[in-house]
Amino acid sequence: MTPAPVSSDTAGTDAGWPASLSLAYRALDHRTVLAHRAHCGPLRVQKALYPEGPSVCHTLLLHPPSGIAGGDRLQVDVEVGPGAHALLTTPGATKWYRSAGPLAQAEQRLRVAADGLLEWLPQEAIVFDGARARASTCVDLAAGGRFIGMDLWCLGRTASGERYRSGRLALDTRIRLGGRTVWLEQARIAGDAPLQASSAGLAGAPVFGTLIAAGLDADDALLAACRALPDPGGHGGVTRLPHLLVARWRGDCTQAARAWFVHLWSLIRPALAGRPAQTPRIWNT
Repeated sequence: MTPAPVSSDTAGTDAGWPASLSLAYRALDHRTVLAHRAHCGPLRVQKALYPEGPSVCHTLLLHPPSGIAGGDRLQVDVEVGPGAHALLTTPGATKWYRSAGPLAQAEQRLRVAADGLLEWLPQEAIVFDGARARASTCVDLAAGGRFIGMDLWCLGRTASGERYRSGRLALDTRIRLGGRTVWLEQARIAGDAPLQASSAGLAGAPVFGTLIAAGLDADDALLAACRALPDPGGHGGVTRLPHLLVARWRGDCTQAARAWFVHLWSLIRPALAGRPAQTPRIWNT
């Protein structure tokens, strides 16, 4: 097996590869168009895709280096205009490489206007042993804006028997609706922390994730359907809050976690978007 890249701390905090991507979607004549895109460094998108017809724009976020090393700084800005509907995903797992010192950072700033809808559905992130990583996501919804997002993490390359025994992972998520914070979460996971083994934390599970639907007042039938969904080999739960539906999962298998979240998304999407779920083709490759 080829060793994972190790970033050196000899260059200080400025070592690494900065990259940014800015996207804006607009509704024009019952069609969602990618009206603006700009990138710097190794972050970009391919052409807009319309597997569901013109009203929903699917977009693949591409990071050609295929992994985030210590010192890298990635920033993604997405704006969805009034009445527009965008679905963003990635072609594969994001890898966070181990670092000899510098912190790797990724920031997502997502804004949705009234009557707009953003589906933020990246595939899983794999955190190598020894990685020093920080990922933050801020979602700003105007009144009447809607959002559904998935965040799935795997600590260590479990397929090769690696566990996350050293390093630091910081996760920050904030969702604002009409200017008011309705969800705020911060996680700090150290490779040697008791949280990984504690029953109040990950209980020894290397895989964990969250799916959040915002701008949705789920009825009893939808909540019951989500809670009745069989859990494939892990521990999952669904909670209803004002304007939010939150699902969490922890377990040993990334594929099982993804399957559970995708099934939940297929149940929630008709209520959120008024249309059935159609999985992005890239998920099948």
